[in-house]
Amino acid sequence: MKGRWEAFLLVLLLAGSVGIAATRIEPRAAPAFATVAIVRGDLEETISAFGKIRPRDYVDVGAQASGQLVRLHVREGDRVAAGDLVAEIDPATQMAQVAADRAEIAELRAELRGLDVRAEHAARLAERTAALALKNVASRQSNDAAQMEAAAAAAQIDAVHARITRTEATLTAHEAELAHTRIHAPMGGTVVSIDVREGQTLIATYETPRLMRIADLSEMTVWTEVAEADVPRLSPGMPVWFTTLGHGERRWKGRLRQILPAPSRREDADTPASPSNAVVFYVALFDVGNGDGLLLPEMSAQVRFVTASADDVVLAPTTALTPHADDGALFTARILGAGGKPEARTVRLGVRTRFQAEIVAGLAAGEHLITGEIDTADASPIRFVP
Repeated sequence: MKGRWEAFLLVLLLAGSVGIAATRIEPRAAPAFATVAIVRGDLEETISAFGKIRPRDYVDVGAQASGQLVRLHVREGDRVAAGDLVAEIDPATQMAQVAADRAEIAELRAELRGLDVRAEHAARLAERTAALALKNVASRQSNDAAQMEAAAAAAQIDAVHARITRTEATLTAHEAELAHTRIHAPMGGTVVSIDVREGQTLIATYETPRLMRIADLSEMTVWTEVAEADVPRLSPGMPVWFTTLGHGERRWKGRLRQILPAPSRREDADTPASPSNAVVFYVALFDVGNGDGLLLPEMSAQVRFVTASADDVVLAPTTALTPHADDGALFTARILGAGGKPEARTVRLGVRTRFQAEIVAGLAAGEHLITGEIDTADASPIRFVP
């Protein structure tokens, strides 16, 4: 009986040892790979920048005459045509100046008529005196006095003519000032801002007070600040597009018009506390149509300058590509080949961004690019509880 129990226990021990050994020597599962399908699509290499949208054509309407602003004929948002009356200044002072000039001219002309009569009389007297002097009837002294009187009368006429000319010039200037009390739109467009109120006193002696701004909103200019490191990559005529904060993914497209030669001025640019290594920005300008009126002055724009582009090309994520040391255009890609086995490929890239690259050669649409490896084996050790 004892021998049977011993044999039974021996069998159990052997079976347990075989089971443990089988568990420990079971082969690990083959690794699985994370892949992404190679597709075709469009790709752009761009330079990012921020900009402000402003009207391309606008004018600041100012006052050339001093006085109280008695009437504004427009409000912000109104559309005006060139020549429309937009504001009026009290013309009382200018009208008084014009009236005074006209009165002075009338007075001078009346004086001139009297001088003409006197000069004509002096001329006849000088003529008779000269004739009598030839006959020795009149003395030489009386003849000289008569001739001098005639010449003086003619000179007085010339002086009054000069005063009339000067006063007429003053009248012209005062009439112009009077006309300036009625302010007309110098161009057609939209009144985008008004800087004064009715009843305000305007002083145009030293500088022109700005009344309002009129802008043509049918075409806008985007003023974009570009970092100095990116400026060499820009060129006039290159394509550019932008989006705004309030219009989702809609894109407005244009072409770079110019880069202003002077850097963008900032408030702290010239202060001693400004760091010498601060980034310098230059202003790049491009125009876009605004036929639907969605773009408004001073809107923010997220701008993309397109330095390179490719349409309907094979695309791959750049994170799954390993660069070659000897050629910046060659990369190594791992493809999931037949039977699920990885296969190394040498590929050549074209246009590339931080996230995607154009595959010029080496991969085809529909293939699966390995982006990583997934270990399906359970790494935790087996534990037995006694």
